[in-house]
Amino acid sequence: MAEKSIDIKGLTKKYGEHIAVNNLNLTIEKGEIFGLLGPNGAGKSTTILMILGLTEVDSGSVNVCGIDSSRYPLEVKRKVGYLPEDVGFYNDYTGLQNLMYVARLNDIPQEEAKKAALEILQEVGLEDVKDSKVASYSRGMRQRLGLADVLIKNPEVIILDEPTLGLDPEGVKKFLQLIVRLSRKKGITVLFSSHHLHQIQQVCDRVGIFVKGKMLAEGKISSLAQQLFSKNAFTLEGGISTLTEDVEPPLPLKEMVQKMKAIPEVANVELGDNGFVVESNKDVSADLSRLVVKSGYGLNFLRKKEYGLDDIYYQYFQEDKNR
Repeated sequence: MAEKSIDIKGLTKKYGEHIAVNNLNLTIEKGEIFGLLGPNGAGKSTTILMILGLTEVDSGSVNVCGIDSSRYPLEVKRKVGYLPEDVGFYNDYTGLQNLMYVARLNDIPQEEAKKAALEILQEVGLEDVKDSKVASYSRGMRQRLGLADVLIKNPEVIILDEPTLGLDPEGVKKFLQLIVRLSRKKGITVLFSSHHLHQIQQVCDRVGIFVKGKMLAEGKISSLAQQLFSKNAFTLEGGISTLTEDVEPPLPLKEMVQKMKAIPEVANVELGDNGFVVESNKDVSADLSRLVVKSGYGLNFLRKKEYGLDDIYYQYFQEDKNR
């Protein structure tokens, strides 16, 4: 059985009449990168504060590395590194001096701290500017220093709260690659909170869709797609074209669609711009290919439709609105 890094049961937080987090249940396994995806104001940051023991829980429980966050918040903080969207540093200190200061706050011996700081600065790509004052750092460099700041105490869990805000596309790419590499190398559990779908999709093992304080769904992207779009096991997309004039006129499209619907296990057929979409209970790609060619059309492509996180996110929003 996998070891749990974060175990949340029935977590609820209210501010007056407003329910910020509503009966949240969530388990994140050791070494996993979990994406908490939701719009601004969904309750993601409130959840993080309760995980860290920085705000009181109205009901439910949070355990981090087996420690109750409400009862032993200081113990949790020793296990967890937290990177908010905007990291504060002493601008007159160098990158190395900032890390050494954090190490002292965490009671790490000086020699051990300096060795660790130099290694971490190299890992996050700041070795060449370790002796430069942080005031001269770019936004991307500050975020990487923030990650180094988190890593200096050798955490078991890292929580990232919108860590890529303000970064250019190349900076985002490098930062996300760094997160994945460090997690895999060190076995660190990562909770990545964001409203950026594509960033979550790039790096996370599992995703939780969080809206208005409620977890609407959680799991691997493939399994979420299956839950939402699995009325029929296969969705096939095809592109067709008319052949050259010396070929017999093709079968009218309406007649071809009727023949497609007559294929065993086909549940639905829709025509689109220069193509079709077929939903079926089994893979009927071979039957479709033969039918299209026999009907006098060219088959430009035929592929199984893969649903991305944007499809899933939109669908869950639609279902939530309709409840």
